Amino acid sequence: MTTPPRRDGRRAHPRARPGRTGPAWLEDAVLYQVYPQSFADSDGDGIGDLAGIEQHLDHLAWLGVDAVWLNPCFASPFRDAGYDVTDHLAVAPRYGTTGDLARLVDRARSRGIRVLLDLVAGHTSDRHPWFTRSARDPGDHRYIWADTDERPGEGFEASPGTRRGWYRPNFFPSQPALNYGYARPDPAEPWRLPVDAEGPRANRGALRTTMDHWLALGVSGFRVDMASSLVKDDPGHAETARLWREQRAWLDRAHPEAVLIAEWGDPAAALAAGFHADFLLQFGGDADGLALRSLWSNGTGTVHEHWAPLPAYFDAEGAGAVGTFLGDWRAASEAARLAGGGVIALPTANHDFSRLASGPRTAEQLRAAFAFLLTWPTLPAVYYGDEIGMRYVEGLPDHEGSMLGPRYNRAGSRTPMQWDDTPGAGFSTAPAEALYLPLDPSPDRPSVAAQRRDPASLLHLVRRLIALRRAAPELGPRGAVRVLASGYPFAYVRGERYLVVVNPRRAPAGSDLPGTAAARPVLVEGVRVGAGRVAAEGHGFGVFELP
Repeated sequence: MTTPPRRDGRRAHPRARPGRTGPAWLEDAVLYQVYPQSFADSDGDGIGDLAGIEQHLDHLAWLGVDAVWLNPCFASPFRDAGYDVTDHLAVAPRYGTTGDLARLVDRARSRGIRVLLDLVAGHTSDRHPWFTRSARDPGDHRYIWADTDERPGEGFEASPGTRRGWYRPNFFPSQPALNYGYARPDPAEPWRLPVDAEGPRANRGALRTTMDHWLALGVSGFRVDMASSLVKDDPGHAETARLWREQRAWLDRAHPEAVLIAEWGDPAAALAAGFHADFLLQFGGDADGLALRSLWSNGTGTVHEHWAPLPAYFDAEGAGAVGTFLGDWRAASEAARLAGGGVIALPTANHDFSRLASGPRTAEQLRAAFAFLLTWPTLPAVYYGDEIGMRYVEGLPDHEGSMLGPRYNRAGSRTPMQWDDTPGAGFSTAPAEALYLPLDPSPDRPSVAAQRRDPASLLHLVRRLIALRRAAPELGPRGAVRVLASGYPFAYVRGERYLVVVNPRRAPAGSDLPGTAAARPVLVEGVRVGAGRVAAEGHGFGVFELP
């Protein structure tokens, strides 16, 4: 049976596929992350908003993405850029209204684009009415309170209200942890409530209420912030996983087409916990994010104080190795299979770590990175602006909690989207001093408008790669992969139909690849295949069709 095309001309996904769990549309999706403050400002106040995103939906449809994740757009004092929520059921006025969000979701869907929201499940702002009430009421257990005179440990902060004692934050002190209980209660520490206590039960119910509210508006699911952080003192995250499997079971009954994507950083754990997808991140897992950092350790801008320098495979010097990534990816893929499904998401960057174009990495290096990202069996996630090679901007001030240490400033990855070459880069008509963050000051900063005019640009390449991925199911997350060479160049076969070769380093590279002599070029820059051997120029890549 064939599936009818959608209004935008793309073929709609069937509701289910044999042997696969979760919404079928996620199988072939290309995810695009929008940081709302920095994407597009429709009203000239210097801060991006929902109407601004709506005005640029045609760019996303032209590019070919079919799912957009918005960073938190809920009511907040913005001490952590919106991850400190005061009302999970209300849109922050800086972004617009609930009606604006509903219209954005509807207009996006008419273009074949689904909208996902960021679900901040583990904490609220300390200005949330729940917390201000809890800070006055010793009988309230929505948060973790140690009602003692002595501070119970480094992980607690002094009560800001009349309530005696200390509360436990989840990230910044202004983000008190919602109480989902402790996996290991201890009578000597009465604040360690069991997971089935009244407060934890109320929070699990509120989590469902929040998801139900926004799914009824038409959103297609959620990316869950700090998904592994809910139950405390939880060896192996066993109770946290049980909680999320409970939420997933409810979601499958109430909203079977909705997705849950984890910010866990350990797909093996997250997919077993019931998530449809999890990101390989620069943190998480037993190896503390080595899979992603060994692939593209995104420059020098946001180097965590506790991470040792790590050569990345996609750096020009060619000092990295792809084996660490391959090992972690294979382990996560096997875990997904054992869990009955789920996909591994691979991002170019996000709001928490540096962009692909950061440090010494130049624009010419990004082409091979995108060729890999859009042909490897993962769910690709493009951070806004990476499709044109926006750069991480060094030296910015701390803004809305962007600084996480003396050398770890997330603001450099959150600068305004560069739509054109006007003074406000098409992001805003506000004066420079009123912008949410300063623009990239480089005179040669890339823009969407300039790259739309240039068929050889990175933007056009990303569009062609997305179109190729959509046209060839073998290149999706379920297609088979066979690695032929794992040095420089990196060569692999997808679905026994497509040969992919990438050489991220500056120097040329070659390898013997028997059986590829008749490969037909599909999308190639600087790679030649012939007589059982492949030769790749520096930063070259190629997608070939095998006979």
